[in-house]
Amino acid sequence: MKLLEGKIAIVTGAARGIGEGIALKFAEHGANVAFTYVSESSEEKATMLEQKLISLGVKAKAYKSNAGDFAECEAFVNSVVKEFGTVDICVNNAGISKDNLLLRLTPDQWDAVIKVNLNSVFYITKQVIRPMMKAKSGSIINMSSVIGEMGNAGQSSYAASKAGILGFTKSVAKELGSRNIRCNAIAPGFVETDMTSYLKDGEGAEKYKADIPLGKFASTEDIANTALFLASDWSSYITGQVISVCGGLNI
Repeated sequence: MKLLEGKIAIVTGAARGIGEGIALKFAEHGANVAFTYVSESSEEKATMLEQKLISLGVKAKAYKSNAGDFAECEAFVNSVVKEFGTVDICVNNAGISKDNLLLRLTPDQWDAVIKVNLNSVFYITKQVIRPMMKAKSGSIINMSSVIGEMGNAGQSSYAASKAGILGFTKSVAKELGSRNIRCNAIAPGFVETDMTSYLKDGEGAEKYKADIPLGKFASTEDIANTALFLASDWSSYITGQVISVCGGLNI
């Protein structure tokens, strides 16, 4: 059973990791997928993902776009609507981290994280609600983090950006619920991706796993399955919620 047959989905920051997993999961369930990548170094991976998605029998296209730039976000969404016809699902996944103790954290590091992680969610969401309002339907999924709920030493900028997403999500859900547009957030814990590869083995990994009741890191598929649920009609009466996919880390 394909849960997203014929739907048009946007996924930002999908050249690797969680974004790639979500794009693939959506395509497996029949969604046509437009996704972004930002750097020249990711272009090859983005092209490969585009071909993988097309091989699953859906329409797919990679767009080079900086989610932290309002003009680029506007141009990206306009291009998607022109190419695909509309936007039914939007996953705001683009994100970075520049971890540092507050005493050493520079204004430039702070601004970079807020710009990509938080501002981008506003930039993209502001654009996609136009076609969604016209269709009187839509699902917006914002990728937060368990760190945005709990905080973590050395991650004040990352935690602030991800906590901001939670407030934004709840506000948008209240604002657009009457238009049948849902907005929810996913708060992953530690996920096995390139970004956390340094934690995968050794004593560091065991230390983190000891704090997780399920005793392991999440896979990208764990997050993608949650995104699929929130994107589909199976969650048609769910909005303004935060689903923590963290193995119990935030209990």
